[in-house]
Amino acid sequence: MKMKNWVRLWCVAISVSFSTVVFAESATIAVAANFTKTIEVIGEAFEKESGHRVKFSFGPTGKLYAQIKNGAPFDAFFGADERRPKKTIEQGIGLRNSYFVYAQGQIVLYSSQYPVDRQPIEVLESADFRHLAVANPKTAPYGERAVAYLKKKGLYDHVKSRIVNGESIAHAFQYVVTHNAPIGFVAMSQVVDPGSPVYRKGAYWVVPASDYAPINQGAVILKRGEKNAAVQAFMDFMKTPKAIAIMNRFGYNVP
Repeated sequence: MKMKNWVRLWCVAISVSFSTVVFAESATIAVAANFTKTIEVIGEAFEKESGHRVKFSFGPTGKLYAQIKNGAPFDAFFGADERRPKKTIEQGIGLRNSYFVYAQGQIVLYSSQYPVDRQPIEVLESADFRHLAVANPKTAPYGERAVAYLKKKGLYDHVKSRIVNGESIAHAFQYVVTHNAPIGFVAMSQVVDPGSPVYRKGAYWVVPASDYAPINQGAVILKRGEKNAAVQAFMDFMKTPKAIAIMNRFGYNVP
């Protein structure tokens, strides 16, 4: 009797393991550069729980969108704005019913040298620095919002000759990390991450959210991922308390 029970349990275990192997899938997801570290941590948690695999490709939202339009093999798109993910829906590339705002980003002014936490406006007005790092406003929503903020506050003319554009917010961040720019507008997630090279170093100031259009970051499943179980499971996981807690930890608000 004991032998029969053992055999029965062994068969069940093999069946479960086989089912996991059969039904586990993989997905390739295009992700805005500002969300790099956050989604990597979420992805690790997702893979442990689901058995599925996710691979991420990072870059500026505008560039990722152009790649998707040209047929890049992505199953889903996580932008740094709503405009580009919604455009995929308009063009029949994205699935309308899958769209949602997964996070709201925040801009910060960071410096390794200047007291931007105490005197952000004074530092910008003086323009007493060689370079100000800003993501390319044509392709990166964070850069677009940073430039809009500077213009709204009458600060743009003070600093425009000092601006150096990174292709993405990740590249703009690299300028300040390497000290090629002593000051820059970056994503809050890049400075509050305990693994960040600038964590608890230098100073930063959170730009008031009321001073720029909300950075609502949209996600959508693309046609290629329509029947992919992994991408659907990942989108569902993004809405769980575990994923939301990770996003909050990295400085994102979740609508």
